[in-house]
Amino acid sequence: MKKMLDGKVIVVTGAGGGIGRDIALMAGVNGAKVVVNDIGARLDGQGHDDGPAERVVQEIRESGGEAVASLDSVADPVGAQRIVQAAIDAFGRLDGVVNNAGILRDAFFHKMTEEEWDSVLKVHLYGSFNVSRAAAAIFKAQQSGSLVHMTSTSGLIGNLAQANYSAAKLGIVGLSKSIALDMQRFGVRSNCIAPFAWSRMISSIKVDSPEQEARVTRLQQMTPAKVAPLAVYLLSDRAAAVTGQIFSVRNNEIFLFSQPRPMRSVQREQGWTPEQIADHAMPALSASFHRLDVSSDVFTWDPV
Repeated sequence: MKKMLDGKVIVVTGAGGGIGRDIALMAGVNGAKVVVNDIGARLDGQGHDDGPAERVVQEIRESGGEAVASLDSVADPVGAQRIVQAAIDAFGRLDGVVNNAGILRDAFFHKMTEEEWDSVLKVHLYGSFNVSRAAAAIFKAQQSGSLVHMTSTSGLIGNLAQANYSAAKLGIVGLSKSIALDMQRFGVRSNCIAPFAWSRMISSIKVDSPEQEARVTRLQQMTPAKVAPLAVYLLSDRAAAVTGQIFSVRNNEIFLFSQPRPMRSVQREQGWTPEQIADHAMPALSASFHRLDVSSDVFTWDPV
């Protein structure tokens, strides 16, 4: 029986643990040859350890698959080129990329340092650009390819003390849509997944109230393995008509997210003065204002 990713070569960044590991393992089980990329850093991006990537490679091989490790950083454009080249050197081609690598440097905005801002954007947003850009020429030449980027409800909805992470993750949505538009003529697809999963990336959530403790308990039910099937599907030829979309996985639920579109308008033939905006335009528009929600305000029901 033909497997969904038979014959395909897939790069998964940040694949030494968590969601990336489960995507890499499931890609291997589904017939893909996998480049397991991970520098083995701590959650804050510091340090380096070859072990995590090598262990996942061994797991894939023990399951009958083929895999190689890549230890380069996605934040470095040259490193990103080497990640893509690792696929070509080992397996002769490249069919898909999962941009999953990430770090956290949480801080309230008024306390956030330039280094905390810059380091998170470099891995998440620049990293997604760097690896996607390195793969683009290959995808264009072969007239096919799939990019799967990890976004977050921290960017799509909002979260406290994560201005750097939220900005990077919402920036990835714009990047993915632009790639989908620019490269559709070459048969290249680009989609986003906002995963709900208990992993090292969210294990740093502060538990300072009974409500937060209950939320963390619910999150722990959502394993990274639940995210992997959607990523594998998006990498496959069965998803040939799916591009430019934003999905989310929460335990056994799959969501399609909306994308910003005009909701309400006001107009005045003579134009507006600041006073008229205050007196008429804003009261008319305010009925459609978004609240300052965080993810848990929107997803108020227990995971299914």
